[in-house]
Amino acid sequence: MTHESSITILVIEDETDTRHLFLDILESEGFETIGAENGVSGIQQAQKHLPNLIICDIVMPDMDGYDVLNALRQDPLTAIIPFIFLTGSNDKAAVRKGMELGADDYLTKPSTIEELLRAIAIRLEKQALLRYLYAAKSHQISESLVLEPEFVFPSTPNLKEVFDYIELHYHEGITLSDVAEAVGYSAAYLTNRVAKETGDTVNGWILQRRMAAARPLLKNTNKTIEQIATALGYQNACHFSRQFRQHHGLPPKAWRKQQQSPRYEKKSQWGRCLPLGV
Repeated sequence: MTHESSITILVIEDETDTRHLFLDILESEGFETIGAENGVSGIQQAQKHLPNLIICDIVMPDMDGYDVLNALRQDPLTAIIPFIFLTGSNDKAAVRKGMELGADDYLTKPSTIEELLRAIAIRLEKQALLRYLYAAKSHQISESLVLEPEFVFPSTPNLKEVFDYIELHYHEGITLSDVAEAVGYSAAYLTNRVAKETGDTVNGWILQRRMAAARPLLKNTNKTIEQIATALGYQNACHFSRQFRQHHGLPPKAWRKQQQSPRYEKKSQWGRCLPLGV
């Protein structure tokens, strides 16, 4: 099965024979390939060519795969490129360390061609699916869940996928785990990264987005608290009310009453009103 030549894969491997073997296999499958003989060269090639996917050995002289991944994840231009580690062992600690740094997958050497191509296909398909979802849904946000003018996500380029995903799915009851899986990071790594760069956690931003959608629903519609909670992805109104109170200092019903204009309150209290001056 061949692939479009527009898909470029960077292979970072210090062993010449292994590197050329991977490059030959990928080229035979129709991929464009780039080879790098060490970590420093790999980072330079990634920044120059912005490949669709990176395959990188862990054990290399001078700069190992962990250092390469960490450097690439710190650069906004390369932070979201899918990254697959090559390792000569199944050491769980090594695997966990790589996943916490933001690796997307692991391949144990030696691997079969089928395992290599399957790992690549999974990462590329996931990346393509996310792009499709972002494009398809970007103009389909419900009017009742309109973003408040004063609310914006941080303008952090290398976290754009994170906030795009939250924007598209916050009303579906998503959690940190959902976001982490969608963007290809471990939950622990994503939590630390978002907190470091924005001062708030992923769950914190999900909550802020839900609260920004809740306020106009409470203020400008007659929807019940239960209906609003359901529209925002909460399983029950109690959970929504508790989070709203923690965020605003008032339960949603009390906040709604406080926000209503005097004219609205009078109509609600008296029902049918005579015209003024009669």
